[in-house]
Amino acid sequence: MQRLDHLAIATDQYVPETKFGMWFLKTETWAKHVLERAINDLQRLIPDRRASCGVIVDIGCGRGRSFKLLHQRFRPKQMIGIDIDSDMLAIAQQTTTAEGLSVQFRHSTSWQTGLPDNSVDMVFCHQTFHHLVEQEAALAEFLRILRPGGLLLFAESTRKYIHSWMIRILFRHPMDVQRSAPEYIEMIRHAGFHLPDGAISLPYLWWSRGDLGVLERWFGVLPPKNREETLINLVAQKRL
Repeated sequence: MQRLDHLAIATDQYVPETKFGMWFLKTETWAKHVLERAINDLQRLIPDRRASCGVIVDIGCGRGRSFKLLHQRFRPKQMIGIDIDSDMLAIAQQTTTAEGLSVQFRHSTSWQTGLPDNSVDMVFCHQTFHHLVEQEAALAEFLRILRPGGLLLFAESTRKYIHSWMIRILFRHPMDVQRSAPEYIEMIRHAGFHLPDGAISLPYLWWSRGDLGVLERWFGVLPPKNREETLINLVAQKRL
């Protein structure tokens, strides 16, 4: 049975999405080319993959479209969705109920989840950090709730992408806290996670490029090898 837990939260450290952004989250473009491709990439980075996982938490779960994919790939015993937006949680609850999934939803922030210490096997954090001001506090919270050996699946757009003219026009973010791929890697390692180089992926997907991939798809112009990355996917581990 699903449950929606409401916690007392402050929202001044989170920048909500625009109306266009809320619409985009409903599209199949987002589901297929952003969410599913990120999960596929993250899955291949996991060391010593197991057939099933214990407890998975989706931080910033939004409309709940990740849970079916997470359930298919990791067969968790329990799934928890956390979001600061109660309206989005209501939609996520409807989505997962229609899919026959059992998910517990919590209305809370990424840095104050209310979950017990060492209670989670996997934290899934997809395209959430670029909305957050309290990024270090969120990582500390992930480390707290993960069991020793637990995994953080982290997929994020970098400063290069968030600061691009197209994203500035269509979406809303706290611009002064955006980070490059190396800065995200350093922050996660500094927080105490184990993050080997082999667990990091830097995809250069068409939708993250200034030309939306037109030059390569239409004219065969390959992207430059020396570039500032627009996306980062990684799997970090809480040390045993």
